[in-house]
Amino acid sequence: MSKLSILFLLVQLYVPFHSSGQNNTINNDSLSLAEFIGFVKEYHPVVRQAGLQLSEAQAELMKARGAFDPKLTGDLNRKEFDDKRYYELFNAGFKIPTWFGVELKAGFEDNEGEFLNPQNNVPRDGLYKAGVSVPIGQGLFINDRMATLKQAKILNDMNAIRRQVLINQLITDAINAFIEWEIAYDKMNLYQNFLENAKTRFQGIRASALSGDRSSIDTVEAKIIVQNRQLQLEKAKLKQVRKRLKLSNFLWIDNNIPLEVNALVAPADISNFELQQILGNNTLLVQEFDIEDHPALRLTNYKIDQLEINRKLKAEQLKPQLDLEYNFISEDPDLINTYNDDEYTAGIKFRMPLFLRKERGDLRLAKIKLRDEKINYDVKQLQLDNKIQEAVATINSLQEQTSIIDGATSNYQRMLEAEKRRFEFGESSVFLVNTREQKLIKARIDQININAELLKSKAKLFNVLAKEVNLEQN
Repeated sequence: MSKLSILFLLVQLYVPFHSSGQNNTINNDSLSLAEFIGFVKEYHPVVRQAGLQLSEAQAELMKARGAFDPKLTGDLNRKEFDDKRYYELFNAGFKIPTWFGVELKAGFEDNEGEFLNPQNNVPRDGLYKAGVSVPIGQGLFINDRMATLKQAKILNDMNAIRRQVLINQLITDAINAFIEWEIAYDKMNLYQNFLENAKTRFQGIRASALSGDRSSIDTVEAKIIVQNRQLQLEKAKLKQVRKRLKLSNFLWIDNNIPLEVNALVAPADISNFELQQILGNNTLLVQEFDIEDHPALRLTNYKIDQLEINRKLKAEQLKPQLDLEYNFISEDPDLINTYNDDEYTAGIKFRMPLFLRKERGDLRLAKIKLRDEKINYDVKQLQLDNKIQEAVATINSLQEQTSIIDGATSNYQRMLEAEKRRFEFGESSVFLVNTREQKLIKARIDQININAELLKSKAKLFNVLAKEVNLEQN
C-alpha cells in the first residue's frame, strides 16, 4: 500500500485513546475491502507473530547445526605438596564432528612432575597427535546429532507452512468481518429508506383524514407502521455498531497501536471481481489444484518424515556401540614424515545391552506413531477433498440463488408500486400496502443475505485451499 493511500485511510480512522473526549471532524467517506485487507496484512500483530515463529524455527536450525561446530578442549591438572610438584598434566586439542559420526581430532600433550605416572611420560617439548574416531556400529549411519539437524530443517519448513496457514485464516476472518459490517450497514440503510417512505405515507394519510377523505383509523395504522419501522431501524443501527467495532479488531498501525473505524465511515460495496482479485482464486482454479500440495497434507508429510527419522534412530540403537579411535603421535608436527605406523595411540569401545528391551520398545512405539500418522494423512486427504467439493457446490448454488432472488425482488417491487397506485385511487388499503412492503423488505433482506453468503463462500474456498497470501503491498 502506498504512503498516500495509508495517509488517506488514516484520515478516515482514529485512535480511540488518542481522540477520546475530543470533537474530531471526519469526512464521511468509504472504506474498501482492498484498503482494509492491506492494513491487516501490513500491521496486524498476528502477521508479525507468524514472522517470529519462522525466526524461532530458524534459531532452532542454527542450534542443531551447532552440534557440528568444531570444539576446542583443554585440561590442566596439577598437584603440589611438601614443596614438591607431584605432577602437572596438560592436554589440549580440538575436534571436528562430521556428518556420518566420524570425528577428526588433533591435540597437544605436555606432562611433567616428580611422581608422574609412566604412561603419561612425553618428550621434553611435548607430544603432538592427530587422528580420527569412527563408530562402526551404532551411530555410523544416523546418530542424535544427525537426527536433530534433520528434524530442525523439517521444523523450519513446517513453520513456514504454519505461517502461511495462520495468515490465511487471519485474512479469511478479516474478510468475513468486513462482509458482516457491510451486511449490517446495508440493512440499516434499507430500514432507513422504508422508514422515510412510511413517514411520507403517514403524513399523506393524516392530511386526507383531516380533510375527511379517509377514516381516522387509517392514520393509526399508518402510525403503527412508522413505529415498527423505527424499531427495526434502531435494531439495525445497534447491530451495525457492533459489526463496525468487531471490524476494528483487525485494524492496527505501527507499534501495535489499534485503530477504530469512525462512525461516519461507510463500507464500500464488495464486487465479486474485487474479492477474486484479493483472494486470487475462483472455482475454475480448483480443477488445477493438486490436493497433495495442500499445506495441511504437506505438514502431515513433514511429520511423517520426522517420525521416519525417529524410527531410523531407534532402529540404530539396536546395534552394539563399537567405536574405534586411532591417533598418530609425534614430537615435531612440522615434519610430516615423523608420523608413522609404529608410534600411535589407539582404542576400542564396546557396549551392548543383553536384552535390548528398552531399545526394542522404543522402536515399536516409533513404528506405531509412524503408521498412525500415515493413516491420519489419508483421512485428512479425504476430508479436504470433500470440503473443497462442498465449497464449490455452495458457490454454484448461491450464484443460482442470487439470480432467483434478484428476479423475485424486482417482481415484489412492481407489486408494491401497483398497490400504491391502487391506494392512491382508493382501491386499496394501508394494510395491503404495508403487506406488499413487508414482502419487499423481506426479499431485499434475503437478497443482502444471499449475496453475503456468496462472498463468504468464496472466502471459505480460499480458506479451505489455504492459499498462500501475498504480503507485498502495492
